[in-house]
Amino acid sequence: MPWWYIAGIAVGLAMDAFAVAIAAGIKLAPVTKRQTFRLAFHFGLFQALMPLLGWLAGSRIVGHIQALDHWVVFGLLGYVGVKMLWEARSDKPAAASDPTRGWMLVTLSIATSIDALAVGLSMALLEVSIWAPALVIGLVAAAFTTAGILGGSRLGKRWGRTAEAVGGCVLLAIGAKVLVDHLML
Repeated sequence: MPWWYIAGIAVGLAMDAFAVAIAAGIKLAPVTKRQTFRLAFHFGLFQALMPLLGWLAGSRIVGHIQALDHWVVFGLLGYVGVKMLWEARSDKPAAASDPTRGWMLVTLSIATSIDALAVGLSMALLEVSIWAPALVIGLVAAAFTTAGILGGSRLGKRWGRTAEAVGGCVLLAIGAKVLVDHLML
């Protein structure tokens, strides 16, 4: 598989992680180095592991995953987006929930990497080695996540709750787009 093909796949898969990282940066503004590392590490790790899992699963479960993956992504991103909108309109400080910790981090990591599972399944069906693509996918996702959370933090410092509400709407829009794209097929 040519390197430019792998790079294109990696960039395409990293876009969801990038958008979610921007929303996280907006919510947390200002972000710490530790929060940036946690989000980038987990998003990169999940983006690298999902193609491996998909490749290992092979063609045996492809039908089951394709039937549900869009609903899972929609539900996870929708939950986080609605939570951000709710917190943006409340008068309580939003610092109580940190998307770079706990179950929120796991939820976001899974939501942004479900599509990488399908890529791994596809590569298994094409009988392509998964090791180099999985590594590149993970590294690109980590880099895009870092850029996203730092950029989102700058927006969050300037725009506060408005930016958090916009970030929640972006997550809802991504979830809806994934759902609509799959339902249109």
